[in-house]
Amino acid sequence: MSDTALRDETGRRGADPTYRPRRTLPLRVEAARQLRRRRTWIAFAVLLLLPWVLAAAFKIGGSPSGDNPNTPGLVTVATTGALNFTAFTLFASVGFLLVVAVALFCGDTVASEAGWASLRYLLAAPVPRVRLLRQKLIVALSLSALAVLSLPVMAMITGIYVFGWARLRLPATDTALPNGTALTRMLIIVGYILVSELVVAALAFLLSVTTDSPLGAVGGAVGLVIVSNIIDAVTALGHWREFLPTHWQFAWTDALQPDLVWTGMVKGMVLSASYAVIFLALAVRRFRNKDVVS
Repeated sequence: MSDTALRDETGRRGADPTYRPRRTLPLRVEAARQLRRRRTWIAFAVLLLLPWVLAAAFKIGGSPSGDNPNTPGLVTVATTGALNFTAFTLFASVGFLLVVAVALFCGDTVASEAGWASLRYLLAAPVPRVRLLRQKLIVALSLSALAVLSLPVMAMITGIYVFGWARLRLPATDTALPNGTALTRMLIIVGYILVSELVVAALAFLLSVTTDSPLGAVGGAVGLVIVSNIIDAVTALGHWREFLPTHWQFAWTDALQPDLVWTGMVKGMVLSASYAVIFLALAVRRFRNKDVVS
């Protein structure tokens, strides 16, 4: 069946009085399909296991010391309590592990259907193309958000069990925040990370509708993030680095200051949201004109 015939078949079915486009591919069906996949469980298993691995590493290697000037500040206070351990876990994972998880859920969703040759049958159901993209994007973003949230939650549980509860100590200072303030700061940090990962999600989704290879979509998104990090290390670019999608990925550390600083986080959220809108618009435009039976 050619792509034109597929569209003609969709049009004929659309004339059926019993046909309701809004009832095609319900979210619960797409969510169930994605939750049954092995890669979903593996991704969550890795994220939930990571805090325990880090805690075991600290127990085996001993408490970190601040005597070495090259030791990052969050490392030196990582074992002082559950809050500090959670902050360190996010610091250790936000640059790569969370990127891979988000890219996996958003980059694999459409490309895998194309790779399995099942995408044409979804459209022949018929599921409108824009609706198919929307349903898959909602489920992919939901899984990505759940993945990002599961890491700090498990890190908090691990930290309480292994290191106990203590006030959040700010790195490079002797300041300890009250528990209420510290929990608010942690919520701000997690919220910022969720927004900053939008650019990864949108880029992976764009690649997912562009290629029939899930590995190519996921690897392409992760690879472009790595390239952005490398370019960001070139200080000779000056202020031009601020337009790179990963330049502000650690701006959330401004929340770990005695006085909360919003400047970097606001810039990072605006940049991530802007990139995400552009990439998603390109994804919709690309998929609406794509020949899915080639």
